Amino acid sequence: MSSYDYDLFVIGGGSGGVRSARVAASLGKKVAIAEEYRYGGTCVIRGCVPKKLFVYASQYQEHFEDAAGFGWTVGESSFDWKKLIAAKDAEIARLEGLYKKGLSGANAEILETRAELVDAHTIRLVKTGETVTARTIVIATGGRPNPHAALPGHELCISSNEAFHLEDLPKAIVIAGGGYIAVEFANIFHGLGVETTLVYRGAEILSRFDQDLRRGLHEAMVAKGIRILCRDTLEMVSKGEQGLAVETLNNGTLNAGAVLLALGRDPNTEGLGLEAAGVKTNERGAIVVDEYSRTSADNIYALGDVTDRVQLTPVAIHEAMCFIETEYKNNPTKPDHEQIATAVFSQPEIGTVGLSEEEAAKRYRELEVYRAQFRPLKATLSGRSEKMLMKLIVDAESRKVVGVHILGHDAGEMAQILGITLKAECTKEDFDRTMAVHPTAAEELVTMYVPSYRIRGGERI
Repeated sequence: MSSYDYDLFVIGGGSGGVRSARVAASLGKKVAIAEEYRYGGTCVIRGCVPKKLFVYASQYQEHFEDAAGFGWTVGESSFDWKKLIAAKDAEIARLEGLYKKGLSGANAEILETRAELVDAHTIRLVKTGETVTARTIVIATGGRPNPHAALPGHELCISSNEAFHLEDLPKAIVIAGGGYIAVEFANIFHGLGVETTLVYRGAEILSRFDQDLRRGLHEAMVAKGIRILCRDTLEMVSKGEQGLAVETLNNGTLNAGAVLLALGRDPNTEGLGLEAAGVKTNERGAIVVDEYSRTSADNIYALGDVTDRVQLTPVAIHEAMCFIETEYKNNPTKPDHEQIATAVFSQPEIGTVGLSEEEAAKRYRELEVYRAQFRPLKATLSGRSEKMLMKLIVDAESRKVVGVHILGHDAGEMAQILGITLKAECTKEDFDRTMAVHPTAAEELVTMYVPSYRIRGGERI
């Protein structure tokens, strides 16, 4: 008989934590899971899911405009922010209920409290002060927006968390940052009729993406009316006559009703009692783990954003399943963080998998680059000037496709399928002998037969 209260105790009710708890409980383990906010984690509650709902809402203005080119007459339209918030909140509550239902159905004990470590096997439940013990512990507490406390006036700003709960839509917003969260919210607010300015310290938005995608999206956003100020930073935020006054380093004063800081996310480890449990963290506060997600305490694992490896929901779920295989199925399994397909739900959308041209040029002696830019069929009647971009990066020696990058409608959907082909190490010849689906934008992926250019030794030839 176990000397512990639980076989497994999970701290954090996000995607990785819930998956770990539910599957372990379904295997007959005695499991408890503690969450201090809401079950579902960042992704479901105030991340990917509500963000995608906002993206859909923000696209309708363009849909109404496009309809005229196809013979439709659309009457006067208006937008109600409060109705969107209410509908979003109802859907999030439904999803949270499903997460809890899955846990209870597997006989996991659901605790709605903050949990902190006392030692490597003991957890304190903050709400009641009770302590419990567990043979194995999983920490899956995720991350939180960096408050950028060094910025004077940062307390007047909002993060992505608050953006989902604004009482009123501002007339103008300044967004600081150039990553996917900043870019996505810039497109969302602009699409909902908000005057939007994006301020980013770097030379170009989306620093880790392929250069062609970065430039293409930048140009498309500016063409829509979004103001993008690169090589600039926020110096101070203060209350002004028209809301908030934002002092920038290079572009003077900007006035806005709201300022959104999207300047990265920090691992959520503060006050967890990690030191008392012998769990090491790095300089950013992220939990240090080995290849199997095990921490410096042998019985404690950490999954998802709290480890600061790859901050994506499906990655946390994958790491959870690897934990189950390792800990409970006698099948040590390392999470595979290679060739992860990624989408940015900007407008136009980005879908990407594998290496960028810049990364591939450093890794391979010679590359073939296949590139197509074209006006999508829908735009021919809508009159919209948007362009789609598709790009294949091929290792000339092995013929493997090592990167695929798409800018345009449904790019994320395409990236998911392309993730399979790159995982399978398909060659350019595999793409070439695949029949096209016509008329689609995706057919360009299998009809680019001649390289647009080559790169040898890092230089275009």
